[in-house]
Amino acid sequence: MRTPVRPALVVIAHGSRDPRHAATVHALVRRVRSLRPGLRVATGFLDFDVPSVHGVLESLAAEGVRDVVALPLLLTRAFHAKADVPAVLRDAPPRLRIRQAEVLGPSPLLLAALERRLRAAGVARADRPSTGVVLASAGSTDPEAIAVIADIARKWRQTGWLAVRPAFASAGSPAGFPRTEEAVRELRSLGCDRVAVAPYVLAPGFLPDRIARGARDADADVLADVLGAAPEVARVVLERYDGVSDEVSDGGTGAGRRSTAGALWLSAHFPAPPRGAAPARLASQTPLR
Repeated sequence: MRTPVRPALVVIAHGSRDPRHAATVHALVRRVRSLRPGLRVATGFLDFDVPSVHGVLESLAAEGVRDVVALPLLLTRAFHAKADVPAVLRDAPPRLRIRQAEVLGPSPLLLAALERRLRAAGVARADRPSTGVVLASAGSTDPEAIAVIADIARKWRQTGWLAVRPAFASAGSPAGFPRTEEAVRELRSLGCDRVAVAPYVLAPGFLPDRIARGARDADADVLADVLGAAPEVARVVLERYDGVSDEVSDGGTGAGRRSTAGALWLSAHFPAPPRGAAPARLASQTPLR
C-alpha cells in the first residue's frame, strides 16, 4: 500500500520591519525541518516580509499540493490568530484543503524554552528560591490571551521561583499588567534578591526591544534572550502540526478551523482559563511571605 502523503506545513509568521525577526523565523523553520526530514515546510508572513502567506499558498497549489496545515507562529489566540490568519486562509486557492492548527501557547514545552533561555543567561536552578521572574510578553487587549498569560505566570511560580510577575511591553492592558520596568521594581520592593526578565516572545523586534530597555532601565540582574529557534519551540510546532495532520490522514472531516486533537492536548496538559476571564490578581501576583 502507498504511504499517504502528509500535508504540507505552512508556518505563518507576523512579519516585522526589523530584519532580525525574519532571520529568527527562518532559523526556527530550519530546526523544524531538521526534526522532521521529508516534511514539506514553507514560511509565509502576514506583513512586512516576503513571501506573503497568499504567495506561498499560490505556489503550493501550482505545484500540485492538495492538503495544507497552516500554523500561526503566535503564542496566544489574540487578534492575529482569530482574525488575520483566518482571513488570509479564506483567500487561498480553492484547490487547497487547508486546516488551521492551534497557536503555539500555552505549552509546557514553552516553559521549558523559557527555562533554557534563563539558564543560558546565567540563572541556575539553585537560584530559584531567591529569584523573581518577570514574564514579559508583547501584550494584548484580548481577554482570552490576557488570562492565558496570567495563568502561565501562576503555574511557572509553582515550579519553585520566589515570584513570577506577568508584564506587557505594549501600553495599557485591561488586566492592569505592569510594563517590564515596573514589574522589575515591584519584585525588588517585595524582597527578591535577584530579578530576571524572561521575554515570552518568539523573535526580536520593536516590542522585544522595549522589553529589553525596560529591563535595563530598572537594573534587572538578568535579561534572557527571546524564545527564537529553541528546540522546544520547534517541537511545539510539530506537535501542533501533528494534531491536525493526523486528522487528515485518518480521514477526519475537519469541520472548523481549530484542531480537535490540538484542543484536547491543551486541555489535558495546560488547561486554559474560561473565555473572557482576565483575572487582575492571581497567585503569581500575591505579596511575598
